[in-house]
Amino acid sequence: MNLKDLYIDFFVSKGHKRIPSAPVVPENDPSVLFNTAGMQPLIPYLMGQVHPYGTRLCDYQKCIRTNDLDEVGDSTHHTFFEMLGNWSLGDYFKNESIAWSFEFLTEVLHIPVEKLAVTVYAGSDAIPFDSESYNKWRSLGIPEPRIAKTVEDNFWIAGESGPCGSDTEIFYWRSEEDVPDIFDLEDNRWVEIWNNVFMEFYKDSEGKVTELPKKNVDTGMGVERTTAILEGVHDNYASSIWKDVIALISSISGLPYEGNEKSMRIIADHLRTAVFISADPAGIKPSNTDQGYILRRLIRRAIRHAKRLGIDINSDWEQQIAKILLNQYKKYYKELEDNENVVLDVLKNEKEKFNRTLEKGLREFEKATRNKESMDATTAFHLYDTYGFPIELTEELASEQGLKVDIEGFNEKFREHQELSRTSSQGKFKGGLSGNGEIETKYHTATHLLNAALKQVVGLDVHQKGSNITSERMRFDFSCDHKLSEDEKQKTEDLVNEWIQLGLPVSVKEMPKNEAIQSGAECMFIEKYPDIVTVYSIGDVSHELCGGPHVNNTSELGHFKIKKEEASSAGVRRIKAVLEE
Repeated sequence: MNLKDLYIDFFVSKGHKRIPSAPVVPENDPSVLFNTAGMQPLIPYLMGQVHPYGTRLCDYQKCIRTNDLDEVGDSTHHTFFEMLGNWSLGDYFKNESIAWSFEFLTEVLHIPVEKLAVTVYAGSDAIPFDSESYNKWRSLGIPEPRIAKTVEDNFWIAGESGPCGSDTEIFYWRSEEDVPDIFDLEDNRWVEIWNNVFMEFYKDSEGKVTELPKKNVDTGMGVERTTAILEGVHDNYASSIWKDVIALISSISGLPYEGNEKSMRIIADHLRTAVFISADPAGIKPSNTDQGYILRRLIRRAIRHAKRLGIDINSDWEQQIAKILLNQYKKYYKELEDNENVVLDVLKNEKEKFNRTLEKGLREFEKATRNKESMDATTAFHLYDTYGFPIELTEELASEQGLKVDIEGFNEKFREHQELSRTSSQGKFKGGLSGNGEIETKYHTATHLLNAALKQVVGLDVHQKGSNITSERMRFDFSCDHKLSEDEKQKTEDLVNEWIQLGLPVSVKEMPKNEAIQSGAECMFIEKYPDIVTVYSIGDVSHELCGGPHVNNTSELGHFKIKKEEASSAGVRRIKAVLEE
């Protein structure tokens, strides 16, 4: 049985309800471009909102991380990955969480106890040593020398302040050599496979730590890494998850995996991520901003490495690989089946565009090297950054003309580029649990009014396709086949402000999903909602399935002003708006 199925079955047997995976593009969360962890879609419920499925939850969540994109190509890194998670929302705590993790690993996955080691929180001035976790692991048979105590590695907090607490990490001995008696965290043969976070404190902006009245458990285990461990392979891409994809790339290129690992891993990983981004209900298309930029970069990097393997770029190689990936995952994620043609079109169109860019890049290379004896770092990096030329290709082309390339200077510029990307990514993630303040709540409510107004002004075919909220503004994407006229924009703005001035009450009600849909409630990404849903109503003008949060009355919102209306992608328009005092 698949690891995902084993995991869900086990935690359902422990009283958990399985919740559907959220889309990879988060809804109303400006802190990240993609859902980067299993807990991210559950932030409102970890903050105290009641979850319609109850207090014990489990799932497998689609995640995308791009902060270490340049590391992909080794044996362990992935941009897209699946995260297994189970949660307690004020229900069980450390004792049960640790016991069930141990039971799943040793009795369901049959991992020998002697191959496991753990870390626990060592304690600090503000928060004591986690003796409860330590004693529980000892009672389960983990010997004292294989329990490491740390401070930095075993404390979790989102942002600078907010819910926080200790965690305990579980490690597996990934080596054929004898398991050492003492657990050494510096020995990379010990691989972390599971992390159990215990949210039991609250740290305020001044650093004061108090105990939370309602304590939560949040756990996470990576599917790719755990599968590789269970199958006894040291290369994640040699596991059953990747077997068919790697075999097809090998067949298309006529080359063995051995000796060509890096390029084959990058093609496999990047196309899998591109498939999931393209299939997401948010309708992301390759572009030069936000999620679209990541999608474009992934596809183009895969193409470059296909070219390196000698694959005919004009063939349907990417379609063949995408179809294997779609068939492999559509059992678990319905959007892959629903949007299969969309995925294949995105890959084909971007491939054709990049082929034209490659030709332009070659012409740029010729122009930059004419009557030159060497190539400076700025030109080499320009070819990489603008035309997607890997430095190896630039070196090869230069060598044919007897030119030297400033590799050292290029590497310095590349490191600066990496650091900038990493800093940007960290900035995107900063916010986490704490990025849901009063102004964001107002903007969230305003998106509902805007959606309702557009339906009246433009037509009932308008549906929300995505939104992004910060403390400064709101961005709202909606289905529409034309640029809004000045009259349509003004009428929409006036209607929203009319509803704000009327002081409409905002009410909330839980009901079965089918009943909510039949009642006419608007919803985005229907498949992500559980059988029992939360419906927010604003007077008689708006009824939407939503996770919240919202104001109590529209009079709290201030004056609504549309700042810009523009195209987002084919058939999708975007409005940027602000709330003024």
